[in-house]
Amino acid sequence: MKLSILDLSPISSTQTAKEALNESLKLAQAGDELGYTRYWISEHHDLPGLACSAPEVMISYIGANTKRIRLGSGAVLLPHYKPYKVAEVYNMLATLYPNRIDIGIGRAPGGSAEATNALSDNFLQQVWKMPDLVKVLLHFLKNDFPEDHEFSKLKASPLPEVPPLPWILGTSKKSAHLAAEHGLAYAFGQFMSDKDGADIIQQYLDAFQANKHGQSPQVLLTVSVVCAETAEKAEEIALSNLIWALQKEKGEGQFVPSIQEAKQYELNEKELEKLAAMKKRMIIGNPLEVKKKLEQLQASYNADEIMILTITHSPKDRIESYRLIAEKVVL
Repeated sequence: MKLSILDLSPISSTQTAKEALNESLKLAQAGDELGYTRYWISEHHDLPGLACSAPEVMISYIGANTKRIRLGSGAVLLPHYKPYKVAEVYNMLATLYPNRIDIGIGRAPGGSAEATNALSDNFLQQVWKMPDLVKVLLHFLKNDFPEDHEFSKLKASPLPEVPPLPWILGTSKKSAHLAAEHGLAYAFGQFMSDKDGADIIQQYLDAFQANKHGQSPQVLLTVSVVCAETAEKAEEIALSNLIWALQKEKGEGQFVPSIQEAKQYELNEKELEKLAAMKKRMIIGNPLEVKKKLEQLQASYNADEIMILTITHSPKDRIESYRLIAEKVVL
């Protein structure tokens, strides 16, 4: 089974943002050594507890300190940016780190309305133009504009020997059909969706249009997982992220709380129901339990690859979770 890593670069209650970013590097290095296929880092803007606003900076830093693992964005929030600049940035990364760069493409704002307004004009209009933005970006990455196009003589330099591999990231039928229309790989964010992901992925597979001979669809499923030596310990470690999610809904959670802080958090009846619902969307358990559930998910979603998101208060617990999974699942 192909396994990969998604990192939101969370900041724990005992960390600074710099320490959280350094832990992201350590996680990528661990994934590199353990045999994970790829490491993606997310883009968020002024969201409490999340350290990475510029994935391209971290990708460059991590690329210089790892050997083989593929690196990418999870995701570039394309409506904020001009496709030409995005192509330049990721072409440069692909030139520095040959055959190792992915470019995950998403349409979410990645922050508050104020952050969205500070980043870009007419964001909603750009979201509606997403199919056109993707089309232009792909032309820049392939360097294949038609001769009569205004950008036909323009190159997103430097042009790498192996272009960055584009993915469409999403949780909707729109994103699935956009990926299928352009013959792109598709990453479904199961960890942040309550939709029927299996149905959306099947629509992608049914609608897929290869853009070159021999090309086939590629599906990646992103899931939230916490693994520990025992199921009881995994449940305890996972509580930090679960309570943090509840706190953020109330505008309280600045940082990922410690296990002790999470245990002391008083839950009302409605929050207990929410916590139970969140746990159903996660995989929490010992290595054998996690392996079994990952295999079941892979089969039911028809996924080629599973990308794992693990948020813990302790960086050691996070890396240990990935290590235990890697040892139990053949990568």
